[in-house]
Amino acid sequence: MEAELGPVDVLINNGGVSQRSLVEETDLAIDRRLMEVDYLGTVGLTKAVLPSMLERGEGRIVVVSSLVGKFGTPFRSSYAGAKHALHGFFGSLAAEVYGRGVRVTMVCPGFIRTAVSINALTGDGTPLGTMDRAQERGMAPERCAESILRAVDRGKAEVLIGGKEILAVYLGRFFPGALRWLLRRVRVR
Repeated sequence: MEAELGPVDVLINNGGVSQRSLVEETDLAIDRRLMEVDYLGTVGLTKAVLPSMLERGEGRIVVVSSLVGKFGTPFRSSYAGAKHALHGFFGSLAAEVYGRGVRVTMVCPGFIRTAVSINALTGDGTPLGTMDRAQERGMAPERCAESILRAVDRGKAEVLIGGKEILAVYLGRFFPGALRWLLRRVRVR
């Protein structure tokens, strides 16, 4: 691919699938599928372009994770697990390649007005087929894209994007018990 199109300067990993089902109702095959798509797909694509970036001593790898990569919520167990895995993997990669000219930006969006909930998998693997209220009221995708590009341009290692749901990250950091209490009561489906 690079022989025809030239080297990849910026890789934006933004493929994924979400979930809307309880752990007890989710078939193990669905858990695997989410890990394959959301985690291993991102890792695989990154490994495909990383050697060239390292050889040239430059490049930017952008990983679109989720706020759910910072904390788990009901109905998103495997999605949260895959997004948490991205943070672990790319945190390690960022440390390994920092002195070699390659940078990593983790993007953690909250509710963005996309079809992610419509296409989210239920416990048996069928798409949910409906828009979550929170997604419907979320940030416009264009605004999210602008925030991502601004973070990459500024060399940010991580960016949280969204509305008031971002506060959950700070609540979890400073008052983890309060976040757990809140997540047991919040409507996320």
